[in-house]
Amino acid sequence: MYKLKIISSTVRPGRKGPIVAGWITEIAKKNGNFQVELLDLGVINLPMMDEPNHPVLKKYEHEHTKWWSAKIDEADAFIFVTAEYDYNYPAPLRNAIEYLSQEWGYKAAGIVSYGGVSAGTRAQNSLKNDLASLKVVALNESVNFPFFQQNINDKNEFEANEISYKAAETMLKQLLRWTKGLKVIREDKEL
Repeated sequence: MYKLKIISSTVRPGRKGPIVAGWITEIAKKNGNFQVELLDLGVINLPMMDEPNHPVLKKYEHEHTKWWSAKIDEADAFIFVTAEYDYNYPAPLRNAIEYLSQEWGYKAAGIVSYGGVSAGTRAQNSLKNDLASLKVVALNESVNFPFFQQNINDKNEFEANEISYKAAETMLKQLLRWTKGLKVIREDKEL
């Protein structure tokens, strides 16, 4: 079974990201092809990058970085759950990504984005560009929620429509396919 890390990006008080992340986490668990772990940046609370050495060297001095490195390194695939802040993805997610370098490489990523009228798609596009520089294959298949707060009920539970569930299943299907292929590349040590 492949290890899937779902990364929830928001950290501010009153955030709704964990609700959206919980929704996709349950769908991924039911999929049955992945061992799923939710990594909530609001709980992990990485400080602003504080390592003295460049991440490409993998010479980490701080325990929080070593822990984060191990979590990302053991992953076979990712789903990033991101809000859209000022036409981009949140700074804590960028910080978490930039803590590391080699650990991200040759892995596939799905993206679940949410926001207002744009459904977080501008954040998604920006994230895809940044992931490419770390050799992460960000899928075209994604899940996007416009005016996402209307999907949160009085019990603080996320309710999605059938189209969103189908989009999630399609994304997971492609994530599995890419994960299988990229594993072959990661295991090729001749380079």
